[in-house]
Amino acid sequence: MEPQTRLIVMLTHHDRTVPDAPAVFEACRGCGAGYWGMKEEGLPPEEMRALYRRMKACGKKTALEVVAYTEAEGLQGAQLAAGCGCDLLMGTLFFDSIAAFCRTHGLRYLPFVGRVHGRPSVLDGAPEEMVLQAGDCLRRGAFGVDLLGYRHTGDKSALIRRFVAEAGAPVCVAGSIDGMARLAEVKAAAPWAFTIGSAFFEEKFGTGFASQIGRVLDFLRA
Repeated sequence: MEPQTRLIVMLTHHDRTVPDAPAVFEACRGCGAGYWGMKEEGLPPEEMRALYRRMKACGKKTALEVVAYTEAEGLQGAQLAAGCGCDLLMGTLFFDSIAAFCRTHGLRYLPFVGRVHGRPSVLDGAPEEMVLQAGDCLRRGAFGVDLLGYRHTGDKSALIRRFVAEAGAPVCVAGSIDGMARLAEVKAAAPWAFTIGSAFFEEKFGTGFASQIGRVLDFLRA
């Protein structure tokens, strides 16, 4: 049984999809993770569509996280997610047009909150501002929120605890969960989901991609 807090395995390193993402997925598809994702950069669209089809054929839920800060780029990312048959669109700054597109195409939309910039992304802003921003996004059609908690320039752990407790919506803690200490903090905060990508490729949770996924899932269930 998958833990209540969902692990989204990202086939990404430094905010880009890795070139050998299809091979990594094939080697790990039986390891128990139910959610898999990519970023909008790193693979040609036709290869992304083929991999997402394969994921869906294996019974996986799928996510595309889009590192985009303009409305036009965000809409382009949403169109890519829809064309790939994804379940979740994560990232982008919130725009009503993207929320409307996601509703029309059956995508659950989890936009960034706070002041996000750069690639890999950096998060600025006060926790109370982010909580208010999250409420506004939800009222305007978002399913949940993509919180770059460990990319924050302030107190990362305090932000995650407070935001998950006060947001009143599904929260995905995304980015830079790079060891057991941070994983323990995330488990304690109990968000709807969290992502791990680069840390698996850098073997921060042990040796071997599939065995690291298993270790994280076992920790969540314990």
